[in-house]
Amino acid sequence: MKNIFGFLLLLLSIRLAAQDKKWSGKFEQLDQALPTPNSYRTASGAPGTNYWQQRADYDIDVELNDETQLITGKETITYFNNAPETMRYLWLQLDQNNLSDGNMTDKAETNRIRDSVAARFFPLASETYDYKGGFKIKSVKDATTGKDLPFLVNYTMLRIDLPTSLKNGEKYSFKVEWSYTEKDRLKFSERGGYEYFPDDGNYLYTEAQWFPRMCVFDDYEGWQNKQFLGQGEFALAFGNYRVRITVPSDHIVGASGILQNPKSVLTPTQIERFETAKKTFDKPTLIVTQEEAEAKEKERSKKKNTWEFYAENVRDFAFATSRKFIWDAMAVKINDKTPLAQSLYPKEGNPLWGKESTMAIKNTLEVYSSRTIDYPYPTAYSVHTASQGMEYPMICFNGGRPKKDGTYSQRTYEGMVGVIIHEVGHNFFPMIVNSDERQWSWMDEGLNSFLERETKRERYPTVNINWGSPKGMAGYMRGDKDKMRPIMWDSDNIPGNDFGPNAYGKPAAALTLLRETVMGPELFDKSFKEYAQRWAFKHPKPADFFRTMEDASAVDLDWFWKGWFYTVDNVDVDLDEVKWFKVKSEQKDLENKNVKTASGDLAANKSKKREKATDFSQGAEEITMVNTPENLYGEFKNKINDADVRNKIAGKNLYELTIKNKGGLVTPVIIEWTFIDGTKEIEKIPAEVWRVNEEEVKKVFMKEKEVTHVVIDPDNDTGDTNLVDNVFPKKPVENKFDQLKKN
Repeated sequence: MKNIFGFLLLLLSIRLAAQDKKWSGKFEQLDQALPTPNSYRTASGAPGTNYWQQRADYDIDVELNDETQLITGKETITYFNNAPETMRYLWLQLDQNNLSDGNMTDKAETNRIRDSVAARFFPLASETYDYKGGFKIKSVKDATTGKDLPFLVNYTMLRIDLPTSLKNGEKYSFKVEWSYTEKDRLKFSERGGYEYFPDDGNYLYTEAQWFPRMCVFDDYEGWQNKQFLGQGEFALAFGNYRVRITVPSDHIVGASGILQNPKSVLTPTQIERFETAKKTFDKPTLIVTQEEAEAKEKERSKKKNTWEFYAENVRDFAFATSRKFIWDAMAVKINDKTPLAQSLYPKEGNPLWGKESTMAIKNTLEVYSSRTIDYPYPTAYSVHTASQGMEYPMICFNGGRPKKDGTYSQRTYEGMVGVIIHEVGHNFFPMIVNSDERQWSWMDEGLNSFLERETKRERYPTVNINWGSPKGMAGYMRGDKDKMRPIMWDSDNIPGNDFGPNAYGKPAAALTLLRETVMGPELFDKSFKEYAQRWAFKHPKPADFFRTMEDASAVDLDWFWKGWFYTVDNVDVDLDEVKWFKVKSEQKDLENKNVKTASGDLAANKSKKREKATDFSQGAEEITMVNTPENLYGEFKNKINDADVRNKIAGKNLYELTIKNKGGLVTPVIIEWTFIDGTKEIEKIPAEVWRVNEEEVKKVFMKEKEVTHVVIDPDNDTGDTNLVDNVFPKKPVENKFDQLKKN
């Protein structure tokens, strides 16, 4: 009977809610929008007992011609099929084809003509550079038989047809030979390429997406072979890499992984310094000094060296090479691990880079490890080149350059430190917690931007951390909703100007709000760490993150994910009204036992409707508390002491707040009370206060002291887009004419 009664109540509440135009389901569960849990991905957000993922190992030889900028390579890929199905073809990514003739990016790009546009940014400027980009695939062969394999190029995707079907548990090896001409990053806003230095005639190469790479095949959608259009980044399988890089003998090379042949490519002095750096924890050790790098700039060696690197269980491989590199390094203590923090930078980066880069790596590895998992790789590089910020396993490429005289502003310093923290931090998201950047940029950029901000907060107290906070994103979130996209939006379909706030700032602000206001730091940190540990070296999806955060915290966050991640609503609460009451201490009996009827002072007070107050000048309104009628006790035989309740409340100050949700995004309510003696009190009301009425709530508070001011969200911790209406007493709002007169 109890269950039937509950079911009828549920039906009634649904019917009433459907009739209430103020209800839009902001507190409905998110279950129907998320994938159904299964044995691969569980309802708790953890990998299931049958979770699987593919693996791809690479053996690569690559040579860079410093005169022609031609890159030639050959690779052997061994692909392991762990999927519970048979494969008849494989897909590889050809990211360099994003700049090939007739590429899809150019075809799909929209642009327009404007007068007085700088030549570099003219819509068709790239067509004047006489650059021929894209991979030239020389051959694709079976690694055992040497026979050619049928292949098909579809823009940035390469399909290889297998000679026989690849069954579960089997592996297959094949070879690809290729080449392409590297690009000038000044002319093409790409992640890899070279920077040319006209003063000394040298190049600095940051090599990214430089070889054909396996696409991800997973339980969620099979092959992730969406075209690379330039904005959405990469989804890649884990594997082991052995890479031999041939460059001029006066170059210094940094790469994903550990150098295997130092005696072949380093001088005895460099090897001695390198070994010292591995045991030095307090400051960087210079392996190549600025004086030595400047001397190399003039050498122009015609000899070659081959640097061999090995990287284990990584999802990609990148490298940087130049004769201009200064090189320093230091060890970092991460529990029982001692990864080596290394920086490569030209003299144009000093003195800022020598002072800050390697220390920023150290700070990042320490803070991120404490919040996620201990950094598992043996090294982490930060490489300096102009106007860049891009990440790969164990290596990243970063901007932030002083002026020619070596001076730099606070803005340059903050930008340089910020980009290094951010890009080194990407080792954790998505290089280890390996989300799909092609579809959900926020899963790596947003989570990483949040931890970047946390690292600055802990280690760089003078650095501004406003951007990526709820307060810092309020201006963006009050913008034109027609031009915005929700966070849960395909990366390439986010408008360019919206990409930064949408993929980086807004999710970082959401997580900051979640940590500081909704869950609290301790509960959030435990849950966030659980997610990182569950999905380290695996392929998580959004549902895995959402479910893990709830599973590990016992906090229902569906309302939060729905509002912040699935809509473009904003926080804008209005403290519409504050009523001040006091309860009379004397007793008033009801003449009629029916609670609907009142008489005497109570009826008189009800007939006197006060005008809506804008301050406390009208004083407290006195109200009467009546004795509890018999019929309201129901079956209970005992009674409460009405006089005791009345006497304990009498003399107290009662404040009824009416708060309206004007922005649509439900939010916790933070109230600052200021009392007549000047003291203050902060009170936090959870977002669940909106669960019955999503547009307006009334709530009563009892205070010992009189209140002089009430402010909602005094520090804008929720990202409220309009703080003017968050105060009581109400302040007069200036019109534009008054503002002009004042200015």
